[in-house]
Amino acid sequence: MRITDDRYTRDRLRLDLALRLIRHEARTCTIRSWTGLTDDRIRKLYKSYVEHAGHDAVRRHRGKAPRQAAYFLRNMELRLQSATLATLMCSLGLFQPDAGAEPGAFLQLRWGERFCEAYETYLGEFAEPRLGFEHACYLHRALERQAELAIDECLGCGALVVVSAFAARPDTCVFCGEGRLLPPSREALHR
Repeated sequence: MRITDDRYTRDRLRLDLALRLIRHEARTCTIRSWTGLTDDRIRKLYKSYVEHAGHDAVRRHRGKAPRQAAYFLRNMELRLQSATLATLMCSLGLFQPDAGAEPGAFLQLRWGERFCEAYETYLGEFAEPRLGFEHACYLHRALERQAELAIDECLGCGALVVVSAFAARPDTCVFCGEGRLLPPSREALHR
């Protein structure tokens, strides 16, 4: 038996993704739904590879996941970080054209890997990232449904912005509205 056999690829992807999610402090229900592993298997992975390996910084979160869309629009820093994460999600193709269709297990695992890539890139962009992994999951769900949050375009620079789906949309992004670090205008880009 070789580890590279196709029949074992999916199981290996499941375990790798579960460990990655554990390191991002994802809740057990998120790991279970993304990987198909049981709660018991997730706990054993945590104990074997994280807790006993001496990674004390990784915590297990309990309780309900974040569910308030207003959190992402609370202040300029959160607006900027939300827009950055949403841009990364868009660039990696994480928004499904048909959100009602269930992807196959293998495609779901690959999608989970791309989501982790977007989140890890986001973490590398900010000295103090304020969006936890479960916040990133909620942001994705809210933007995909567009019931509470939506993606819009800054009229000043064309950058992607996260806005409330119910409120009046701002004309500009955080940078254009504050008058600092102004990105080039569209006319300057097309000259």
